[in-house]
Amino acid sequence: MAYMEVLLREDLEHLGDRGQIVRVRRGYGRNYLLPRGLAVEASAGNVRQIEAERSVLTKREARERAAAEESSKNLLGLSLSFERKAGEEGRLFGSVTLLDIVHALEAAGHTVDRHRIKMKDAIKVTGEHEVSLRLHRDVLVPIKIVVTAEGGDEAGSAPVEAAPAIPGFDPVAPGEGADAHQDEYEDYEE
Repeated sequence: MAYMEVLLREDLEHLGDRGQIVRVRRGYGRNYLLPRGLAVEASAGNVRQIEAERSVLTKREARERAAAEESSKNLLGLSLSFERKAGEEGRLFGSVTLLDIVHALEAAGHTVDRHRIKMKDAIKVTGEHEVSLRLHRDVLVPIKIVVTAEGGDEAGSAPVEAAPAIPGFDPVAPGEGADAHQDEYEDYEE
């Protein structure tokens, strides 16, 4: 495998922090990191240039962290409620997804990039859940997600109505099955 060393210009969650030199596969570096401006090749000239920019980067880092902490004060204690159709035991018909959370945050007046919300899987049961919003690499804000069954009822607590009777239909009692009526059909086996 061909590898290359790159100097990161942005924080990448699974790769490294800004200003760090990392070793990546050549295709990933040339086709993804370099064209998007997330990294530059780790040549001696680029390393010297980044070292010269380090004071600017530390000021930018401090400014971004302060802005993230200020935003976190507005988001702290935020609770989002979703009402979905649910079946027995609180299982949802569908789920509450990452995009549902982003749209709810936008409706509440908070613009958030969907990549900053950390949740393992879509929410598929009623109840209280928690997701994390990463505003900065050091600033994580927990957001409470409350999912209720449609109509505000707890899942499975809605009364079940009996099916209307069909004239001339005699339902088989549970547990009887077709064997209970076997004697009726013996006459026709000839």
